[in-house]
Amino acid sequence: MKFGPRKPSLRKSLAAKSSLKRAVRNSLGLKAPKGWGWLTNPKKAAYNRVYNRTTFSLGQLFGSANSRKAGSGCMLSILLWCGLILAVASSTLL
Repeated sequence: MKFGPRKPSLRKSLAAKSSLKRAVRNSLGLKAPKGWGWLTNPKKAAYNRVYNRTTFSLGQLFGSANSRKAGSGCMLSILLWCGLILAVASSTLL
């Protein structure tokens, strides 16, 4: 099990939001209500509960205190990625 900060992955977050499986499940309404993970897949629900309590994202460090629920760290993650890309691009040009 992981402890400490999570490493943000732009590729994985974009892949999860644009997957065919997600589009089909949302369009057909096949998603279970929030909090029903214990009924649909208890092993995965237990793992996710422990993982979410033992790790933190950069948004939780720099965002508001309840950024996990509000999702306010998203913009910060995007800005950090853009800054990293610009820093790498500028260092390769010099």
